[in-house]
Amino acid sequence: MCLAVPGRITEIVGEGELRKARVDFGGVAREVSLVFVPEADLGDHVMVHVGFAISVIDEESARATLAALRELEAGDASR
Repeated sequence: MCLAVPGRITEIVGEGELRKARVDFGGVAREVSLVFVPEADLGDHVMVHVGFAISVIDEESARATLAALRELEAGDASR
């Protein structure tokens, strides 16, 4: 099983296969490769797995995914 986490692109640097983005994950920012999503643009939401953006998603999907992850975390914390 793999896990991808949604985040919002706040900065893009480089070109072509060297394109990278600064992605905000609710207050935590990380550098992410955009090699698999050349269509990604500033302000887009992307799903990120092990440092690579693997798909561009809409804001509503990003919010729903984050809410589901929070629910899982809350359920795990009650054990």
